Amino acid sequence: MNAWLEKALHDVAADATALRTLFPAVGRRVGRGPSATPGWTVDDVARVRLLRAAPGAAAEMPDLYRYGDAAEKRAVLHGLSELDTADIGDAGLELVADALRTNDTRLVTAAMGEYAATHLDAAAYRHGVLKCVFMGIPLAGIAGLARRTDGELRRMLRSFAAERTAAGREVPADLLPLLHEQDA
Repeated sequence: MNAWLEKALHDVAADATALRTLFPAVGRRVGRGPSATPGWTVDDVARVRLLRAAPGAAAEMPDLYRYGDAAEKRAVLHGLSELDTADIGDAGLELVADALRTNDTRLVTAAMGEYAATHLDAAAYRHGVLKCVFMGIPLAGIAGLARRTDGELRRMLRSFAAERTAAGREVPADLLPLLHEQDA
C-alpha cells in the first residue's frame, strides 16, 4: 500500500479533522486511474477508506463535499453508501439533492447509490432515476431500482419512452424491461 495513504489513514483515525487537509491531496498522492471497483477510481477508493477510518467522518462530510472538487464530491457521495448510515442519518440528503441538480454524470451516478435508495422519499428517488435516464446513465448503476420501482416510476418512464419514440429517437435498451413490467 502507498506509504502516504497508510500515514493518512493513521492521521484521520486519530483526528477526523485531518480529513480537511488530506482529502484534497489524495488524487496527487495515490493517482486518479480506474480501480478494481467498477465505476470507481483509485482516488475514490482511497478517499472512502479515509472516511471509514475517521471516527466522526459524518460530521466532516458536508464541508468536504461543499468545498471539494468534483472528484472529492464523488468520493463523499460514495462514502454516504459505505459508512454506517446510523452516523449519517438523513444528513446526506442535502448532498444527494445537490448532486442531482448537476449535469455531471459522475456525480449523479454516485448520488444514486445505496444511501439514496434507502433514504430518498419516493418522489425524489423517481426524480433521480429519471435524471439518470435523461443523462444516459446506465440503470445498472442505480442502487435499489428493483425494490424502489413503482407504478408511478413506470408511468414516468413509459411517458419518456413514448416521447422518444414520437421524436424518432431510440429508447435506451436498459429501460425496456421496466417498461414491460406490470403495475401491481
